Amino acid sequence: MGRGHAAPQLHRKSAARMTSSASRRASEALPWLVALYATASLLHFVHNAEHLTLYPNLPSSWSRADVYLAWCVVTTLGIVGYAFYLRGPRRTGLSVLAMYAILGFAGLLHYTRAPFAHHSSMMNITICTEVAAAAALLVDVLILSAGRDRPNAA
Repeated sequence: MGRGHAAPQLHRKSAARMTSSASRRASEALPWLVALYATASLLHFVHNAEHLTLYPNLPSSWSRADVYLAWCVVTTLGIVGYAFYLRGPRRTGLSVLAMYAILGFAGLLHYTRAPFAHHSSMMNITICTEVAAAAALLVDVLILSAGRDRPNAA
């Protein structure tokens, strides 16, 4: 009977080690994924700003400055989230980083204005690259949120 109790305990220990390992890898990847998403986002926003009139069905009231300002606001959210993650409160940082990553999916709204085929190849590349980078960051943040709240887990 003692043997039956050991198996669940072994399973819990193994699961805890895997969670700790995943959290460590996610923590190590976080700065790179924040930078990747910020860069992909900048690429999309720059393309959008510089070719604003070519993007199908965007409001004519939008200006280049509006697009750059929007990127600065969104990116500030990411910087604040990462600063909270590093210097506490970590859960707040992860929540803000999740919001930052979720904003990366807003590029898909271009396809509510016009279908994929009505956008140039470069438009589609910048939109999809931003979304992919945002998705990678969001998955990483979710892994960290599910793991143990340990800074610099070793």
